[in-house]
Amino acid sequence: MQVVWFKKDLRIADHAPLFQACKAGPCLCLFVYEPELIGSEEFDGSHLDFLNQSLKGLDQQLRNRGGSLVTRFGEVTQVLSEINERHSIEALWSHEETGNSLTYERDKRVLAWTKERHIPWNESPQSGVVRRLKNRDGWSAQRNQFMAKPLTPIPERIPCVKDVDTIGLRGHQDLGLRESRKTNLILGGEVAANELLNSFLHDRGQYYSKEMSSPTTAYDSCSRLSASITWGCLSVRQIVQALRDRQVELREEKKSGKLTKGWLTSMRSFDARLSWHCHFMQKLEDEPRIEFQNMSRVYDGLREDDFSVERFELWCEGKTGYPLVDACMRALKEHSWINFRMRAMLVSFSSYHLWLHWRKSAVFLAKHFLDFEPGIHFSQVQMQSGTTGINTVRIYSPIKQVKDQDPDGVFIKRYVPELAGVPKEHLAEPHQMSLAEQSKTGCIIGKDYPSPIVEHLTAYRSARDRIYAIRKQDVAREEARRVVKKHGSRKNGNRKNGNRKNGV
Repeated sequence: MQVVWFKKDLRIADHAPLFQACKAGPCLCLFVYEPELIGSEEFDGSHLDFLNQSLKGLDQQLRNRGGSLVTRFGEVTQVLSEINERHSIEALWSHEETGNSLTYERDKRVLAWTKERHIPWNESPQSGVVRRLKNRDGWSAQRNQFMAKPLTPIPERIPCVKDVDTIGLRGHQDLGLRESRKTNLILGGEVAANELLNSFLHDRGQYYSKEMSSPTTAYDSCSRLSASITWGCLSVRQIVQALRDRQVELREEKKSGKLTKGWLTSMRSFDARLSWHCHFMQKLEDEPRIEFQNMSRVYDGLREDDFSVERFELWCEGKTGYPLVDACMRALKEHSWINFRMRAMLVSFSSYHLWLHWRKSAVFLAKHFLDFEPGIHFSQVQMQSGTTGINTVRIYSPIKQVKDQDPDGVFIKRYVPELAGVPKEHLAEPHQMSLAEQSKTGCIIGKDYPSPIVEHLTAYRSARDRIYAIRKQDVAREEARRVVKKHGSRKNGNRKNGNRKNGV
C-alpha cells in the first residue's frame, strides 16, 4: 500500500507524489488534522473554512478517478502507526514543505518513524525552493529550470485501498475552534483556484502593475491567488506556465495591433512577484531560525524591552487614530486578505511608529492572513521592521499613504464608518480638525474616533535615528555582508533583496 500524504498540496494536477504512487500500487490518499497546528497561535477559523473547502474538492477529484480521501485526526506518526498496523505501508509519498517550526519538527519525527520501520519516504519539490542549497549562486537558474519542466500528469485512474476508516471533514466545534465570522473570503479548492487564475490572466489583471498598491483597486486587480498557492490548490509551476502561455498570446496581439494597453507590463510585474515568492521561501528553508530571531543579530535587544501591550492591542483592534492603518487592520480582520502595500504599511507602523518587536505582530498577522506562508511571512515582516540589515529602511507615513492610495477616502470610510462625515481633505489627519469642524462632521476625536496613539513625526524621527545608529556600526556592516551572502538575490548581478510580500 502506497500512502500519499497530502499537506499543503491539496490538488491532483501537477502532483508528483500522487502520480508516482499510483504507478507503484494501491493508494491511500491521506490528510491529517494535526492538533498541534490547529491549536497554534497562527491558525484561525477562516483557515479551517478554506482548508475544508479544499479537502472537499480534493476528495471529489479523487473519486472522479476511482480514489477517495481518507482523513484522520492526531499526531502524524501515531496516525501512520495505526494505519501501518492494519494495512502495512509499503511507501510514503509527499511533497517537501518549507513550513514553520511545528511542521519542521513534525517532518523530522516522520523521517525517524519511516527509517525505524524501513519504509521509504519519497519527497518531491513543488516550488522553486531548493533543499540543502549550498549557496545562492545559481539559485535563480535552478528555480527557472524547475518552472519550465512539464507539469506532472493527472493520473487517469487512482488505484484505491478499500475499507480504510475515515473521519470526514472536521468542523470548528470538532476541533475546538471559534467559528469564523469573516466575510467575502477567497474560496478554497482546485476549481476555485483555476477560476481565479483565468479571470486574472484574461480579465482582471490588465492594470495589475498600476492598481495593486491601492486598497481601493487591489482586490479586483490583484490575482488573489496567494491563498491557493499557500494551501497548494495550484502549484506555482502551473501558474507560471499559464502566465507564459498568456504572454505569448499578448505578444501575438501586439504584433497584430490588437493588444490592449497595460497587459504586457502587468504580466511582467506578476511574473517577477512569482519569482520573489520562491526567493523569500528559500530564506526560511536555508535558515529556519529567522522565524523567531532577527536575521541580522546586531538588532537583538533593539525593541524587546520597549514592547507596549497597550499599543499592540490598539494596533490589533484598528484603533490607532491613523485612519488608513485602522481601515487596513479592520478590513484584514474581516476578509483575511489585503494587498501588499497595505501589509507593509501595517508592519512598518507597528515596528517603527509603535516600536513593537516584529515577532508578536507577525504572529497576529499570520492568524489573519488566509495566505499565511511562513517562508515569505517572517522574512518579509523582518524586512519591513529593519532587522534584515540589508534592505532600505522604509518607514511608511500613514498620512502620505492616505493621500497616495485612498485620496477620496473610499476605503477608509467603508471600514472606519466613524469618519463617514469627515471631508477628504481632513481624512489623513482628522485630529487636526478644529472642535467646531469635528462637531459639524459628527466625529469628535477622542470620543467617536481615537486620537493618534503616537505623534507621527516624533515617532518617525526616533525610529529612524535608532535604526541608523546601529546600521552605521562596523559590526552591522559585517553582519550585513553575511546576510547578503546567505540570502541576497543574485539576479542581474545584484546581491540586494527585493521588496515583495505575499498577497499577489
